Amino acid sequence: MNIRAATQADYTELRNIYLESRRARFHWAKPEELYLQDFDADTMDEHIIVAENEDGQLLGFASLYLPENFIHLLFMHPDFIGEGTGSRLLDASISLMQQPVRLKCVSDNHKAIGFYERQGWKKIVEEGTPGEKYWVMEYATNN
Repeated sequence: MNIRAATQADYTELRNIYLESRRARFHWAKPEELYLQDFDADTMDEHIIVAENEDGQLLGFASLYLPENFIHLLFMHPDFIGEGTGSRLLDASISLMQQPVRLKCVSDNHKAIGFYERQGWKKIVEEGTPGEKYWVMEYATNN
């Protein structure tokens, strides 16, 4: 597996991964309200890294807001979840930022919260309004 910075040539596939993954996993969202162009709006001004297999197929991506040491998005292609791609992207993301690194995870996304906790992330505070709550999570080597 190779982790690298995304290029414009990756964007068509990244849009598809983002849309397909959210439609498959976000049980709280209405699928008809999710669009391909959401990727561009949701990653504006962010540094994007991708994971690809030995054949060059994109497996997933992370979108980072480097000025705030914040992982904004971490998404895997639905066909490749559970194969270690998320862990590798998290490690690569952390290596690009100052610690502590933070992210937000929708409170209803129990699988993702469990994944982050297994990777050493800690829940800091739950924020948001009813129906739109999320956990701010933090990673630091001293966690």
